[in-house]
Amino acid sequence: MSSGAKPKLACEISADRVLAGRVADRGHNIEMCAAGELKPGTVVPDLTETNLKEPEAIRAAIRETLGSLSGRSRDVIAILPDVAVRVVLLDFETLPSKRADAEGVIRFRLKKSLPFDVDKAKISYQTETSATGVRLIAAVALNSVVEDYEAAFRDAGYTPGVVMPSMLAALGAADASRPTLVVKVDARTISIAILDKQQLLLFRTLENTRGLTVSGEQLADEVYPSIVFFQDTYHLNIEKIFVAGLSDTDGALAAFQSQVGMEVHELVAASQLGTTYGSVPRFRMAGVVGALIS
Repeated sequence: MSSGAKPKLACEISADRVLAGRVADRGHNIEMCAAGELKPGTVVPDLTETNLKEPEAIRAAIRETLGSLSGRSRDVIAILPDVAVRVVLLDFETLPSKRADAEGVIRFRLKKSLPFDVDKAKISYQTETSATGVRLIAAVALNSVVEDYEAAFRDAGYTPGVVMPSMLAALGAADASRPTLVVKVDARTISIAILDKQQLLLFRTLENTRGLTVSGEQLADEVYPSIVFFQDTYHLNIEKIFVAGLSDTDGALAAFQSQVGMEVHELVAASQLGTTYGSVPRFRMAGVVGALIS
């Protein structure tokens, strides 16, 4: 879901706030960032239903949040809630060389695994060489859902040149030269990714019934089966763990670290964020940071 050169701005719309950042010229950190809150019910992230319930309020929030740091820039990476986009890993022996033909093959594979008509969906994908052929990372979302988000940015005066889900964006902030686990928590989902040598090997999005109050012990229970599956499948051990989305007000990170028996790092470090406008929760900035520094 992208076109043209990579923007210097990124903006994430979530259920409760808008988060934005501008990358420094050298591209290694965020020189400015901002956040603005949304009233409950303004955005209701969903895979099949309308997400943006109060478009005018969302447009105003985008305009105000991005306006504090955009300058003359108008191109932006639009980051969508994870629950609004289905991310899947697919393996193929081969794929047609023409993109249109390859997309037809991908849509055919996805037909029975999605809760909506794949012919009414936008598909963005990236391929990697695997031991058995081609591994494909696909992000799939209903046209109507994506178009509503794109319209919100355009109506606010910005051009969404790249559109991506929050977890895939966040992975750009992870150094995954060795087997690395990334866990991202939001009010609706717990997203789990395992990478090695910068390649995505496992991706799962689980329903988060506990919301942002999930404890470290509960988070470990959710994540542990994916760790075991990865170790059994690839015969590798996780060497690094990053977590995003936990405020750690009740020691959740420490408890999670104790449960998994490894040191756990926050995905976004304080040193990566520059000047802030408004109250910017660093633990919520992984999508914006990852999208800009990757």
